Amino acid sequence: MFKKVLIANRGEIAVRIIRACRELGIRCVAVYSTADRNALHAQIADEAVCIGPADTKDSYLNMKAIITACEITGCDAVHPGFGFLSENAAFARMCRKCNIEFIGPSPESIEMLGDKANAKESMKKAGVPVIPGSDGAVRTVEEAQKAAEKIGFPLLVKASAGGGGRGIRMVESMDQLASQITAAQSEAKSFFGDDAVYMERFVKNPRHVEIQILADKQGNVIHLGERDCSMQRRNQKVLEESPSPVMTDELRAKMGEAAVKAAKVCGYYNAGTIEFLVENGKDFYFMEMNTRIQVEHPVTEFVTGVDLVKAQIKIAAGLPLDYTQEDIQIKGHAIECRINAENPKLNFRPSPGKIIALHTPGGPGIRIDSAAYQGYTISPYYDSMIAKLIVYAPTREEAIMKMKWALSEFIVEGIDTNIDFQLALIKCDAFESGEYSNRFLDTFKFDE
Repeated sequence: MFKKVLIANRGEIAVRIIRACRELGIRCVAVYSTADRNALHAQIADEAVCIGPADTKDSYLNMKAIITACEITGCDAVHPGFGFLSENAAFARMCRKCNIEFIGPSPESIEMLGDKANAKESMKKAGVPVIPGSDGAVRTVEEAQKAAEKIGFPLLVKASAGGGGRGIRMVESMDQLASQITAAQSEAKSFFGDDAVYMERFVKNPRHVEIQILADKQGNVIHLGERDCSMQRRNQKVLEESPSPVMTDELRAKMGEAAVKAAKVCGYYNAGTIEFLVENGKDFYFMEMNTRIQVEHPVTEFVTGVDLVKAQIKIAAGLPLDYTQEDIQIKGHAIECRINAENPKLNFRPSPGKIIALHTPGGPGIRIDSAAYQGYTISPYYDSMIAKLIVYAPTREEAIMKMKWALSEFIVEGIDTNIDFQLALIKCDAFESGEYSNRFLDTFKFDE
């Protein structure tokens, strides 16, 4: 097992990883920017190293600074969390070159799956269902027009190196194609440094359902059921739950088998998530694979009893999985609400500032993943997430009831939050019935 792990991240995920390391008896090192000097992760780690100014390119994306921090503190492994360098093959390769274990998949797997167009082609060859679309990336308008004639309209243009809902454009007719291809390429270049895009059929009113997998370096792969992430605003997840309200035992078995197959065809190890679109509650299509821990991983931990972050660390250390597929049983229901510093009534405008009062809910089946505390200042430089509120109960109905009162008890003063918006979502008929798609929030009206 590792002696000391550096956490190349910030916020609640950095705190989460530190706690997992503590349970495994591993010392941990936090890195922080000048804007995060008073951040919780920098205060509770065994050691903390400043790696640069507030701008992410000079700090949390500064590979050389992070490797240097590893070397001067004697770390033998680095956990990238999610976002930042977590899916950066060059960083994983740099860690390997410096004899520092990257707690995640191999750089080869990251490269293979990081290009969404190539990943889709790999899944197609492996027999995993994919959404009909272009054969790989399209580079010119002429190529796009030929592909569009086969796919039909409406269709989506997506960034090959994309993620987080960026670089996606809807095209409803051939007249719109050229301008939307250009717009998607421009956004892709800006966010990911790669202007390659691909095209696929637009699936109307699908569910966004993802399968969590764990794979060790000995070739063992298991899945841990699904998470329903269909509550999305502008392709950004807002609320997640497990299991999915539309899931059947037969569908879970099929999707789980496809996810395991997807991981094996890539020679994948560590934690990963295969994202699918589910149409009509029965047909499913591969969208992409995320080669890291997900924001919404706590709902899977609740319903399976598996600590995914500790599993990541053990796998990276070369240990075999503690579980077989037969050991994984989905029990109860879990829901996660992302609590953000934003104002839903002002088009979700970010609300940085100082938290002058904070009260979080508690009790059986309540979990708060957060790096916030009373007196802490939410920075304008980074993600606006304050906390993840996760509840667990024996049934979905009980979990919804628990989330209602948990949100009602959650108090944050000094900044605007989306707590009342989340409470309105939990109370709406569509969510309570489980009959919603990832287009639901496009028309949801929030009246506080």
